[in-house]
Amino acid sequence: MEQHDNMAQSISADEIALYDRQIRLWGVPAQEKIRSANILLITFKSLANEIAKNLVLAGIGKLTVIDHETVKEEDLGAQFFVTEEHIGQNRAQAAAPSIQEMNPRVQLHIDTDDVHTKQPEFFAGFDLTIATELDYATYTTINAACRIANRPFYAAGLHGFYGFVFADLISHDFVIERAKSNVSSATQETPTRSIVNITTKNENGKIIEMVTKRETYSPLILANTSPLPEDYTRLPRKRRQVTPLLTCLRALWEFQKLSRGRLPTPSHQDLELFTKLARDRHHELKLDITTLDSGFLRTFLQNLGSELSPVAAFVGGRLAQDVINVLSAREQPIQNLLLFDGEKSLSPIYPLHPFFPPEVENAMPAVIPVANPISVDDEPIPVHAANGQGTK
Repeated sequence: MEQHDNMAQSISADEIALYDRQIRLWGVPAQEKIRSANILLITFKSLANEIAKNLVLAGIGKLTVIDHETVKEEDLGAQFFVTEEHIGQNRAQAAAPSIQEMNPRVQLHIDTDDVHTKQPEFFAGFDLTIATELDYATYTTINAACRIANRPFYAAGLHGFYGFVFADLISHDFVIERAKSNVSSATQETPTRSIVNITTKNENGKIIEMVTKRETYSPLILANTSPLPEDYTRLPRKRRQVTPLLTCLRALWEFQKLSRGRLPTPSHQDLELFTKLARDRHHELKLDITTLDSGFLRTFLQNLGSELSPVAAFVGGRLAQDVINVLSAREQPIQNLLLFDGEKSLSPIYPLHPFFPPEVENAMPAVIPVANPISVDDEPIPVHAANGQGTK
C-alpha cells in the first residue's frame, strides 16, 4: 500500500484527472509504468499515425519517431497528421506539432536519420521498439538488436485490406485476477505460457487470485520458419480455417529476402516466383492446397504497398493496446503473430515457435510450381475502397 501511495504522489492531481478512466481500469501503478515508458516508433505512415495517437493519448512518457522520408501526395489519402502544405517536408517533422498537441505532457523527439544507419546499441536506449512498414531483413535486424538489449520488439505493416502485428517480448510476466478455484492450476498452460506465482486477496468477501503468468517468445527470424501448432493442423476442418494470408505474408518476406527488400511487380518473372514461394510456404505449413487459390493470391498482390484508413485504425489500435497491456503488465499479450483480413473482418492470432508437432495425415502434398502464374490484370480489385480513404 505504501508503494502505491508513493506512485500516486509522483502523478500530479491534474494527471489523475486527465487519465481518470485509465487509472480506474488498471490502477495507479500501471499508469506510472506507462508514464515512464520510452518508446521508439519507426516509419511514420498511416499505421504509425494510429499507433502514435493511441500511445500519446494513453500518456506514455517519451516517444521518438524516426523517419527519413518526405511527405508525398499519396500520403494524404490515409494519414491524418499531414496536409498538402506538408508535401516535401520530412514526414515525422511535419506531423510533430499535431502529435504534441494531442498530449503536451508527452516528450516527443523526431529523428530524421535513415533507420538503416543506426547501430544496434541505438535500440538499447528505448524500453520498447515498434518497427512499421519495413522489409523483412530490416525487421529481423532490428529484432536482433532489441534481443541483445533485452528490449521488447514489435513489427507491423499494412497492405491494403490486410495487415499484421508481430510481437517478440522475449520473456514477459503479467498478472491476471480471477476468482479462486478449488481446482489446482496447471503450471504449464501452453508450450510458451507458464504460471510462476499465485497470491490471493479478499475483495468484498470474495477470495481473488492474483496469477502471475510468463510468456516466452521467439524472434521473427525463427517464427517465420516455424510450424503451426498441432491444434491448427490436426483436423482437416481446422486446417481449412487457417487464413491464406499467413502463407502470402511468408511468401512476401521470402520474396524480399531474394530481391533486396522490394515488393513484387506485375512482371511475369515476379509473379511466377511469388506463386512458387506461396505454394512452398503453404506446403511447409501443412495446409490444404484448396485454401490457397489464385483469387486470393491475386487480391493480395493487388493490395501490396497501399494503405487504407480503416485497416490502419484497427491494426494500429490493436498494437497500441497490446503495448499498453505489456507496459502495465496486465492482460494476455499477443503471442506472437496477429493477422488482419479487412475483407472478411478476421484477426486470428497464430503462436509460431520452433516446436514441431507430429506429422499430419492428409495434409497438402508436395506440389510442382505452376507454369502459368496468376495475373494481376484479371479481375482487378480496387484499393481505393473504404470511403475513398485508400492510397496506392
